[in-house]
Amino acid sequence: MASARESNRTVEDESHAASRRIERLSLHLTPMIPLPVDGSYRMEIVTCAGNSKVKMDVDMGSLSMFMRGKHREIQERVFEFFNSRPELQTPVEISMNDHRELCMKQLIGMVREAGIKPFRFVNEDPGKYFAIMEAVGSVDVSLAIKMGVQFSLWGGSVLNLGTKKHRDKFFDGIDNVDYPGCFAMTELHHGSNVQGLQTTATFDLITDEFIINTPNDGAIKWWIGNAAVHGKFATVFAKLVLPTHGSKKTADMGVHAFIVPIRDLKTHKTLPGIEIHDCGHKVGLNGVDNGALRFRSVRIPRDNLLDRFGQVSRDGKYKSSLPSINKRFAATLGELVGGRVGLAYSSASVLKIASTIAIRYSLLRQQFGPPKQPEVSILDYQSQQHKLMPMLASTYAFQFATIQLVEKYAQMKKTHDEELVGDVHALSAGLKAYITSYTAKSLSTCREACGGHGYAAVNRFGTLRNDHDIFQTFEGDNTVLLQQVAAYLLKQYKEKFQGGTLAVTWNYLRESMNTYLSQPNPVTARWESTDHLRDPKFQLDAFQYRTSRLLQSVAVRLRKHTKTLGGFGAWNRCLNHLLTLAESHIESVILAQFIEAIQRCPNANTQATLKLVCDLYALDRIWNDIGTYRNVDYVAPNKAKAIHKLTEYLCFQVRNIAQELVDAFDLPDHVTRAPIAMQSNAYSQYTQYVGF
Repeated sequence: MASARESNRTVEDESHAASRRIERLSLHLTPMIPLPVDGSYRMEIVTCAGNSKVKMDVDMGSLSMFMRGKHREIQERVFEFFNSRPELQTPVEISMNDHRELCMKQLIGMVREAGIKPFRFVNEDPGKYFAIMEAVGSVDVSLAIKMGVQFSLWGGSVLNLGTKKHRDKFFDGIDNVDYPGCFAMTELHHGSNVQGLQTTATFDLITDEFIINTPNDGAIKWWIGNAAVHGKFATVFAKLVLPTHGSKKTADMGVHAFIVPIRDLKTHKTLPGIEIHDCGHKVGLNGVDNGALRFRSVRIPRDNLLDRFGQVSRDGKYKSSLPSINKRFAATLGELVGGRVGLAYSSASVLKIASTIAIRYSLLRQQFGPPKQPEVSILDYQSQQHKLMPMLASTYAFQFATIQLVEKYAQMKKTHDEELVGDVHALSAGLKAYITSYTAKSLSTCREACGGHGYAAVNRFGTLRNDHDIFQTFEGDNTVLLQQVAAYLLKQYKEKFQGGTLAVTWNYLRESMNTYLSQPNPVTARWESTDHLRDPKFQLDAFQYRTSRLLQSVAVRLRKHTKTLGGFGAWNRCLNHLLTLAESHIESVILAQFIEAIQRCPNANTQATLKLVCDLYALDRIWNDIGTYRNVDYVAPNKAKAIHKLTEYLCFQVRNIAQELVDAFDLPDHVTRAPIAMQSNAYSQYTQYVGF
């Protein structure tokens, strides 16, 4: 027995040694992103709390320029305007009514005084529009949402669902905020299920008008931004009901959008037949006046139908280039995807602010230390690094993913390519859901990481957390959006086996279905060298292997359960699996974009800096789901241990340049506005705030 065990150990040792030799050879075939050799990259030794630290030298100018991108100038204009107008900055303590009025003054001031007019960029230059929204959100998240309602939702519906006659009539009024408007889609009984909306728009053949009606309490338009106080118009989503010629019956043509005036342009009084109520105080975003709308046989001209995808003639006949209600509905919602793009982008921006505050404070705050030595920064504690450094890495990752999303969205707006429309729809749904959920959790982590001072309202975590919380719900509930991603993945999976063409974002599925789903290689599963674990190919392969494995297994489960439960029942039985699949895919997309961004970076020093951050993001995500990789033997126990150790080391390395990484966001003190995060005299400014 003993000799048999010794023989087995010998075989295992030889196998392990062989795997190491193969690993070393493979690194010559799959090199890592090269580090600069021109002297621009150097390491310095700094001492803190008695420990030697290897610190990367960061080219701050290059890193900041790369992170801020090409719209830096317009953002600086926003920052400078609000810094020059302290009366337009949101105070810590403000009533709901005052906040609403201030928010409107902020928007009008930016547009009319500063001359920054976001509406002009909604379609022509989405990247610039979202850059303005990011800067505005740094001032007040309520203001960013107010801006989004006015220009992206109300204005965007006119631009994208209407035709030239609508743009000619409404563009200038929307642009200069003379026509504040609402986006009235959600009802008391229906939010995610837009096709289930009950508000009706019945065509009156005699008067050439539509009659907008709320048939029951469940159809009251609810949570409508700009409705409670400021809105003068609303884009109302309602079922289009047409008379059937030759009979008394009517035909339901599906949900369409209509421009409905709700207040008098001069007196601001509510118009006849319209009932408006205030939804009241909310958990957050109280600068936005959400209201509820009921319509009692409100008549509007036929021209107020936003008729890009479907027209009604004078004699009540319907015409559309799209043959079915479902196709018209999909086209309509496809044009509104910009809202999700904006929320993903804005959520990443909120995370930048929170990360900056938490990390600057953690560098400032000192507690305890070795005997008879100075106290150390709390960011020197491994526990604090574990809380904040992977989050900082994710913040960087989200930055590149959302920039790429905006670029795809802009390309979609220009080309109207059908394949790209579907790709952007699924990608925006997934990134919006994933990033907003992650940011919501991270805001609580940041608050806790700053201890009692993080609980002070003036240090912003409470406001940011409350304002951001609804990001997980509006523009699509996150759980619903992840299901859309899963459904699109399954569609692409089916296309692969039918020989179809996959959208670019999903191309890896074709290869992965053929290769990754074979049995994991027992040799590579043991590789544990730092060079291998920091190889982008290993990292991305691991992410995509997990997604492909989940996709194949859920497809098999759905096929099995559909036979006994039907399509709806099978989907519900596999729902948690589907959500995990969607999240896994989005993480793969985020990592791929991070790696591509590093390769595009023209500065070698910045490339090396970003590579360090990317490695932490990738390995932290792998370690976070290490059970999945172990269960399928993709990672052997020794490799799992090596991943954990390297992740801890990378946290330590990123901590050493944490200040440079948050400074690269280029958020000045008058933007972060948290005393504990001030770049000079933080404690002094904090004590002054409370009255000392």
